[in-house]
Amino acid sequence: MKARRKIAIVEDNPDNRELVRYMLAESYEVIEYDSGQRALEEVRESRPDLILLDISLPEMDGPEILARMRADRELAALPVIALTAHAMNGDREKYLALGFNDYVTKPVLDEGALLRKIEQWLGTEGKGDEDPGGR
Repeated sequence: MKARRKIAIVEDNPDNRELVRYMLAESYEVIEYDSGQRALEEVRESRPDLILLDISLPEMDGPEILARMRADRELAALPVIALTAHAMNGDREKYLALGFNDYVTKPVLDEGALLRKIEQWLGTEGKGDEDPGGR
């Protein structure tokens, strides 16, 4: 049996973490971090294949965490998707310019869209049992 890919969720809100974990648990191994500092300390050992990173975290925000990851040779190439309530015009472009690979607004209401974005960055799109229709 093939090992399941690991997705790390960095989110301080337990309800948001639970919702995303529920959406992903059937297809992925899910690792949860309630703070950016904890994620930075543990992600080298847990070795996720992709990170969903909240923008607004206490103590250290998502862009700061991402900058530290991109400066770390071991973590620099890791796909990181911004998970954020920031949904104003221009926010997506702003976060992509900061180095995020992609952008998902929360609350996450479209499970299929989230899964397609993850599959795109993991290179598994179209390899599942169903084709969600388009890329």
